[in-house]
Amino acid sequence: MVSEVERAVLAAVDDGRIVADLRELVRIPSVDGTPAENDAQVWCAQRLRELGMEVDHWPLDLPAITADPEFPGMEVERTQAWGCVGTLGRGTPGLILNGHVDVVPAGDLALWPDGDPFSATVSDAVMWGRGTCDMKGGVAAIIGAIAAIVACGITLRKPLAVHTVVGEEDGGVGAFATLGRGYHGEACLIAEPTAGGVIPANAGSLTFRLEIAGLATHGSTRTRGVSAIAKFEPIHQALQALEIERNRDPHPLLKHLELANPLSVGTIRAGDWASTVPDLLVAEGRYGVRLGEPVADARQAFEQAIAEACEKDDWLRDHPVKITWPGGVFASGLLPEGDPLLDDTLQAATDAGATAVPEVKGGPYGSDLRQYAAAGIPTLQYGPGDVRYAHATDEHVALAEVLHCARTYALLAVRRCA
Repeated sequence: MVSEVERAVLAAVDDGRIVADLRELVRIPSVDGTPAENDAQVWCAQRLRELGMEVDHWPLDLPAITADPEFPGMEVERTQAWGCVGTLGRGTPGLILNGHVDVVPAGDLALWPDGDPFSATVSDAVMWGRGTCDMKGGVAAIIGAIAAIVACGITLRKPLAVHTVVGEEDGGVGAFATLGRGYHGEACLIAEPTAGGVIPANAGSLTFRLEIAGLATHGSTRTRGVSAIAKFEPIHQALQALEIERNRDPHPLLKHLELANPLSVGTIRAGDWASTVPDLLVAEGRYGVRLGEPVADARQAFEQAIAEACEKDDWLRDHPVKITWPGGVFASGLLPEGDPLLDDTLQAATDAGATAVPEVKGGPYGSDLRQYAAAGIPTLQYGPGDVRYAHATDEHVALAEVLHCARTYALLAVRRCA
């Protein structure tokens, strides 16, 4: 049942302004670690103030944050970063709407349809560009929902909050700092792209680095040396076997995936001269953390698999692989079973015009969901776009999905806070 007040809020959603906001946001090239990342936060703070929200826009104390034992890691250099929180009302919010404004690098510009990843081109009701899907479409929808609620002059029984954050792509410094500043709530919806489904759980991920030693010699006498490349082969086989083992019995929310807990090697660097047997290989990759699995346990399983592979090899037994864990630490995160936020979101999405009740499923990637969940805040994801196009050179979002999500967020906010 949609009440008269809710119908008024739905009618107040300004489609044209949402599209304009999204275009402005996408045209800010807020790549992780660049000044434009902070420019996007300035834009968000100003827009939220225009809506009458009380806004806290503050510089993060990066030295203190990165020194915290619980810091989730960072993969790019930052000299500054900013937080942004907008609130309507005082006290503990009944709902937090969260979105990150940072985007990954655009890559080869020649691969983009018009050569400009930040053009925000619209064609056939689809906006193209870096960040349209991941996840400025969601941020624009959040702002559109707040604008509709404010336009209707609704009195809130509980406060409503918006958290825009930086650094989600490389560890989550923004969300970590926001939670550390004391911003909590009764529930949180993250507007990440979910392809029409609702995601109450994320598997985690870690970045690993392997350093494999060899013994250099002239290529013409290669049998005198030991190739680090050759010694990577049994290690790679061990990693493949580990991936198979860790995907034998996936969590029910991840059973729809071909691989619930992927393990992949992303970069390999070895050798410095064509006619020299390489004495070092460095491989880096991504390692999935299972739902509910402590990060320490995931690391132990990985390190044990490598140690066992080394023990089987005469050279690696005496020259074991060095393992380090650079970059962000993405633990898994899960909405508590039976929490009303799930049913509330499903109902709001349906009442806002979804063609069917959204499918409930887990995501195989890390996100800020795990940080809010670890802080005791029930959290899920529902947002416009499909994660398959995130980080891609054909990144895009259907504007109809953005507008539908704005209406969903508005209904959910009214029902939980007003």
